[in-house]
Amino acid sequence: MGHKVVVFDVSVIRALWETRVKKHKARQKQEEERLEKSALEKIKDEWNFVAECRRKGIPQAVYCKNGFVDTSVRLLEKIERNSLTRQTSLSKDRDKRSSPFVFELSGEHWKELPETLKEQTHLKEWHISNTLIQIIPTYIQLFQAMRILDLPKNQILSLPSEIGCLKNLKELNVSFNHLKSIPPELGDCENLERLDCSGNLELTELPFEVRNK
Repeated sequence: MGHKVVVFDVSVIRALWETRVKKHKARQKQEEERLEKSALEKIKDEWNFVAECRRKGIPQAVYCKNGFVDTSVRLLEKIERNSLTRQTSLSKDRDKRSSPFVFELSGEHWKELPETLKEQTHLKEWHISNTLIQIIPTYIQLFQAMRILDLPKNQILSLPSEIGCLKNLKELNVSFNHLKSIPPELGDCENLERLDCSGNLELTELPFEVRNK
């Protein structure tokens, strides 16, 4: 019984091999082109995103972390939303501070409140900070419309008991002064919602009348 001998045509095998190699190279080239195009698109997107952020005045630290640019649409929307919120807040703050019912004072050249202040009893807010003022005068009781006393970072040594006459007072900020005590009469401010007396190193406790509001 004889054996069959299989004979291959080398030229056919070579042709098949070359065809497969060509197809593989073609696919490889297409993949390279796709990746290159994808990379170019990403670079383009990043460039446009950075340009947009710069145009809107957004700091680089916000959108660039460890050398990588976050081009997510949600990030830009979040940045714009926060920026709009800040602008709105600043606008409201400017409007509030420019109100005829608001008094502002700042600077170390101020050692006492201006004499004309006692005549402006229509004021609803005082914003006094970073001064050398030590005394809040007793005539503060005349300001019956007062709602906000914002007095941080001054040299205030004490608060007058007359502060208890401010029945409409809602906020009192006397942080970072030199207070040693809070007058118990502050407990008479029945609408007081917020009290900040932090940073007064010698102030160890609040009077019972204030603690139990």
